Amino acid sequence: MAVTEAPEDAYTAEPFVPDGAGLDELRRAAAGCRGCPLHRDATQTVFGAGAADARVMLVGEQPGDQEDRQGRPFVGPAGRLLDRALSEAGIDPGEAYVTNAVKHFKFTQAEPRKRRIHKAPVLREMTACGPWLAAELAVVEPELIVVLGATAGKALLGSSFRVTQVRGTVLEEEIHGRPERLVPTVHPSAVLRADDRDGAYRGLVTDLKVAAQALG
Repeated sequence: MAVTEAPEDAYTAEPFVPDGAGLDELRRAAAGCRGCPLHRDATQTVFGAGAADARVMLVGEQPGDQEDRQGRPFVGPAGRLLDRALSEAGIDPGEAYVTNAVKHFKFTQAEPRKRRIHKAPVLREMTACGPWLAAELAVVEPELIVVLGATAGKALLGSSFRVTQVRGTVLEEEIHGRPERLVPTVHPSAVLRADDRDGAYRGLVTDLKVAAQALG
């Protein structure tokens, strides 16, 4: 008897993404995504949040523990820090669309009920989730993408991306078939982990000011 391949073994979300859908329909469809094995352990899909006509889209790595529990992106400590940095840079957080390159929380856990430790997604998992990000970009059509950290940069710009080399600059690249302007910076969680947190925070705000200027 032939063994049937599970959908997640194909490592692509493509079969789950409805054509021509708006954000609400995409969000509902994403809740049932089994495009890679990460859905098995995560509590739920964490889709993007924000207005369909947002001028700026912020793309992070993946949901964290709090996001996985609440089902919304950037609701944990890193999200609060990001909102503060955006406001300081002159970008209204309420007018941005926020999402992640990967929509399920990837973690390790020593024992049940122990703290879940974030684990970085691999390129195969980022690529599998790419159709969701492509669909979000097609609907929102942002004037600018702010790339938060190395994983988001690799998902959008390829495995050779290095955030330290291009942070705080305006890049022009074709992303999922669309010409886009992007400003890379560090992920706010990296600021929280930094030895010099104040310096890291100032660097993030400086980069976001470049994004604010690019938006005009």
